[in-house]
Amino acid sequence: MGCQCAKQEEEKNEELTRNENNMEGEQQYNNNIEQKEEIFGLSNAQDYLKQFNDENLESIENHENRENQENHENQENQKNENNLEKEKEKENEDKNAKYADYPEKMLELINKIRENPSFYADVIEDSIQNIIENQDDDETKPKIIYKKKVKVALCRGEPAFREAAEKLRNMESLPPLEFKNDICAPLPDNEEEVKDPTYLKEQIKILRETTNIDVFFKDLIKLPEVSALLMIVDDGEKNPGRKRNALLNKDFKYIGINSKFIGKTFIAYFTFSR
Repeated sequence: MGCQCAKQEEEKNEELTRNENNMEGEQQYNNNIEQKEEIFGLSNAQDYLKQFNDENLESIENHENRENQENHENQENQKNENNLEKEKEKENEDKNAKYADYPEKMLELINKIRENPSFYADVIEDSIQNIIENQDDDETKPKIIYKKKVKVALCRGEPAFREAAEKLRNMESLPPLEFKNDICAPLPDNEEEVKDPTYLKEQIKILRETTNIDVFFKDLIKLPEVSALLMIVDDGEKNPGRKRNALLNKDFKYIGINSKFIGKTFIAYFTFSR
């Protein structure tokens, strides 16, 4: 009987211990939940998972929105670049259309000078009034300028004009030059070729090998009357008189003239042959 009472007492104590342990475990669980709510602001794992997914979805949407915005900006930039390129092309087309008769006018002027050199001597002397001296102290700027519709740097100025006029007064009339298309030098296609020093040398080399040209030179003045005048005066730093000698050479029979705007630069190529 005593043993049975002791066993019952032992079982009762074990039950109490189990209940206490369960209560401690439940309390620990509740504490963990409270701690989780305090840290994450969440009451259960499902809420945490839902918020995690929502945040990631929002991040993905923001990333996609940024990508779409960037793509839109890139498309707009490309569109603007294309529009600018089209505007440049249209501007070049308009300028080339405006000066399309440059070769014809130059040929006419050159032949008038060859036909009546003494008359053109007066034109040269009358043009001396358009020479001005630059008063700017900037060493990089030309000291002498021919200014009539355009500004062109000169080397000697008035003395070069008077010498050219004197040469023409002592000349006899020359036969007109004939335009010949197959000796025209090809022009660059773009501004990179204009700046490339090897491009022109290669083109002239090919031209000399395929035709019988004797002289080549280029000019950058778009106004025929000014261009012809300054070619005859030929007051340049390199090879002064070379252009004039070609224009007034009695042995030359043919001339080629090719010109156009390339970007903002006007270029004219002149070739001569017997």
